[in-house]
Amino acid sequence: MKKILTLVILATIFLVGCGGNKEKTYVVGTNAEFPPFEYREGDKIIGFDIELIELLTKEAGIKYEVKDMSFDGLLPALQTKKIDLVVSGMTATEERKKSVNFTKSYYSTSQVIIVRENQNNIKSFDDLVGKKVGAMIGTTGDLIVSDIKDVNVKKYNASYAAILDLKADKIDAVVLDSEPAKNYVKQNKGIKVIEGVSVTEEYAIALRKEDKELLEKLNKAFETIKANGEYKKLYDKYFSK
Repeated sequence: MKKILTLVILATIFLVGCGGNKEKTYVVGTNAEFPPFEYREGDKIIGFDIELIELLTKEAGIKYEVKDMSFDGLLPALQTKKIDLVVSGMTATEERKKSVNFTKSYYSTSQVIIVRENQNNIKSFDDLVGKKVGAMIGTTGDLIVSDIKDVNVKKYNASYAAILDLKADKIDAVVLDSEPAKNYVKQNKGIKVIEGVSVTEEYAIALRKEDKELLEKLNKAFETIKANGEYKKLYDKYFSK
């Protein structure tokens, strides 16, 4: 009886010990309103960023799950530890770098202007003065148009809502990252892209300042998928069309 009791106790200790070593699942925050980087297909979140984080975490040997939220809530959620990573077409600005770390850049982009096809009075960012312009809250587009004097900025949680208002003649233009803008123009008749002159931006994954080991793992994984051709294959799937 004593031997049986001892074995039970040892087995319990072993199981508790195993539970204590349970592998961490990292929560990846995104805003699934930004095709082709992240968007919904039914109930599933898909896109370039989603496939990228899948490649990176597989190479780094870590588990993850995706959480969809508003774009302007991503960095606060990261800092309050509700999520562990931000993968959402986020530009690694100097202002953001003050509070979070970023991985190496994985995509370069710029800001463009979307207008209705019959509009000819907007050809540059200077022409937005006096106009009603849509932008996603907290994005680079939002920051750019908000800095232009006498622009009436209407802010949106989802870029498609701004596109719908543009088509309905409720706003004069939408400022958006180039690739999502081209994507919307392909899928919506009656709108066009104006290639404005804007600062080139670099997308990167955001992490908390203290998560240096995770940062190193992701950067190393990124170098590996670039070297073995997996990144190029993914890039070509979404952007070489």
